[in-house]
Amino acid sequence: MRVMVMVKADKHSEAGEMPSEELIAAMTDYNEELVKAGVMVSGDGLQPSSRGVRIHFDGANRTVIDGPFAETKELVAGFWIWNVASMEEAVEWARRCPNPQMGPSDIEIRPFFEMEDFGEAMTPELRAREDRLREELEARNA
Repeated sequence: MRVMVMVKADKHSEAGEMPSEELIAAMTDYNEELVKAGVMVSGDGLQPSSRGVRIHFDGANRTVIDGPFAETKELVAGFWIWNVASMEEAVEWARRCPNPQMGPSDIEIRPFFEMEDFGEAMTPELRAREDRLREELEARNA
């Protein structure tokens, strides 16, 4: 099962404060464990929301909203994509993570939808198109 593991933002990450050398080293050690175990697919830190934008959709209308965004606790400061056997395995790995922020922090884990989750709406034709897109992405990223 694939999951997205999100490090929630805090006032320090939203202020653009960079982590200490010790935290970078600890996170690098942790990432190496994830890679060696075959769990980590990808991962990155994100710039503060002041460097981002949101696109609001309302029917045919699109509105661009410049950051920063008010609710820091609802923002994401970084992420991993993991391939694990179960949510329990993902939780076990997350519990081993060094504290990713300078103070109290949260990590959220959410499973990805799989093709089967869409039921009959994912027709054989749409599934074939999705498979082709994934193959193209894999080839491009190889």
